[in-house]
Amino acid sequence: MRRDLFLFIAFLIAAAANGQSLYKLDDVRSGMLLVKTTQPGVYAEAEPVNTDVKLNVEGMILRGEVTQHFHNAAPVCVEALYAFPLPENAAVDRMRMTVGQRVVEGEIKVREEAEKVYEQAKSEGKHASLMTQERPNLFTVSIANIAADEEVVVTINYQQTVEYRDGLFRTRFPLTIGPRYVPGAPPDQQRVTPPVDSGRRNRVTLVADVDAGFSLSEITSTYHAIEKRALSGSRYEVSLSGGAVSADHDFELVWKPILGSEPKAASFVQTDGRDRYALIMLMPPAATNQVRLPRESIFIIDTSGSMSGTSISEAKSALKFALSRLASGDRFNVIEFNSVMRTLFDEPKTATVDAIQQATAWVDALQADGGTEMRPALEAALRDEHPDDMTMVRQVVFMTDGQVSNEDELFALISAKLGRSRLFTVGIGSAPNSHFMSSAARFGRGTFTYVGGVNEVEEKMTSLFTKLESPVLTNVSVRIDDAPAEVWPARVPDLYAGEPVIMVARLSRQGGRAVVTGSAGTQRWNDVQTLGAGSADSGIDKLWARQKIESLTESMIAAENSDVKQQVIELALAHHLVSQYTSLVAVDVTPSGVPAEPCRTQRLPVNLPEGAEGEDGSLPSTATPAPLFLLLGVIFIAAAAVLAGKS
Repeated sequence: MRRDLFLFIAFLIAAAANGQSLYKLDDVRSGMLLVKTTQPGVYAEAEPVNTDVKLNVEGMILRGEVTQHFHNAAPVCVEALYAFPLPENAAVDRMRMTVGQRVVEGEIKVREEAEKVYEQAKSEGKHASLMTQERPNLFTVSIANIAADEEVVVTINYQQTVEYRDGLFRTRFPLTIGPRYVPGAPPDQQRVTPPVDSGRRNRVTLVADVDAGFSLSEITSTYHAIEKRALSGSRYEVSLSGGAVSADHDFELVWKPILGSEPKAASFVQTDGRDRYALIMLMPPAATNQVRLPRESIFIIDTSGSMSGTSISEAKSALKFALSRLASGDRFNVIEFNSVMRTLFDEPKTATVDAIQQATAWVDALQADGGTEMRPALEAALRDEHPDDMTMVRQVVFMTDGQVSNEDELFALISAKLGRSRLFTVGIGSAPNSHFMSSAARFGRGTFTYVGGVNEVEEKMTSLFTKLESPVLTNVSVRIDDAPAEVWPARVPDLYAGEPVIMVARLSRQGGRAVVTGSAGTQRWNDVQTLGAGSADSGIDKLWARQKIESLTESMIAAENSDVKQQVIELALAHHLVSQYTSLVAVDVTPSGVPAEPCRTQRLPVNLPEGAEGEDGSLPSTATPAPLFLLLGVIFIAAAAVLAGKS
């Protein structure tokens, strides 16, 4: 056992000599395999993880499979933790663990119970795997008792809807996560940025099978080179060029349908035994002749340190473009924030030529630095001096990378202070916090736009402001006739040009009609869909459950309902979903061949690299002394050899 201890310490020291560091979960920027230490919440980086991603799209529903290969290169058994991003609206419902020729299916359990099962199996020397949700877009898989030189494969499955906007379908698979800012924390703990990668990045392969249901005019990837093969007029197979790539930029796939006249509304039904579910998609017209309404536009721009480099350039370009779209009858103001908040004008000002020129010059001078204190900026933007003025549309446009940790506090603020305003988020940079951005827009009854490069600013912002200037339908609602139903979201967003509204419902019985209504200017509008027979396993049930869980969680955040935990647990267990209160656990009852005691002792204390402060696990501020670590590694290996000779 002492020999194993010396070998493991030597392994960690050699890892440090190679430039590896210590991490907390909030420091994870892409899929990363970590080895636990005795410092709570602090992990050492292990071998890179190879990940295979398969995406299958049928119409509006995407089914994803993510397979991760874990290899233990240490001379002793270890417990590892893999942290990885998924789309923020992913409904995870399956996990399989493969050890050698054995495959173990994960069971969904209440989180605390799943953790107990995992810890018991670990203490008995069994292979075990535990999947938990840390945030809606960050998941972790813990793997116990990986023997020396052993490989364990974990496969997870999830489901989501694809996005349709401006005549294009698109889906984004996150491959990286940005560091997050912690408001109110000491300056040295507010944001910890992982060191520059030294070539040990995880590698990812990705294959997508897309069946849109109608012919496509094009299918492209926004940020990666791809290879594509037409299987039919509506179906394509897509893969990343060159095989595996580094996980340093989110993957986005876009496909354009060939459409004649778009339907006003469409519905899809799933029949699963006695249960029936419906997905209702409200489509905007191809072109709109809506009269442009005068607007009060409040622009918020994030100038914190995480926005430095290309992100602040993208944000400033987007904001100046937005200013150029203002009309003479509009009012506007600009708010910037980092560690402090600053407004351009004391109150919204009429959009005269002089005012817009003054604002443009003010934006040109902005620089990125400091913390990310969002709350004061949001409070100022949502402060409405004329709440009863229905002659002017009030819209807040929020440009940020969203890298904060106090999301729930901000969601509660938006819900409480929204009033007649609508909040539109613009995600800036290669990997914005999509969970915060999309959820903030949902609380604000607006939309989320992602700008991943300077060359996209004009196209994406033109699309956004075309929508903002001419809402197609407001006060949208859906009612199920003949078959009472539970419909989510409860607060349906407004319908804008080029972007559908999607609603999901659980039907009480077969049949019925979906009646969708809304206001088109001063006129009432409605459309009726007959809910006929459906497929047996289209996945609408899981999307419905995920949407209800989101709505229940949001009601708890907004202080409308403080006791929803049990409802979320029951929904997640019934639909086999990972949530903040449920986890997937897999235990291989076959003995692993690894004695229990040595593996339990591998949660060893690790000295922090030079430059780290104290014992809090913060990342180093300077490089590690590699020559010293190499010398110490040789000493420990020699000691292990002596012990081996005596045994």
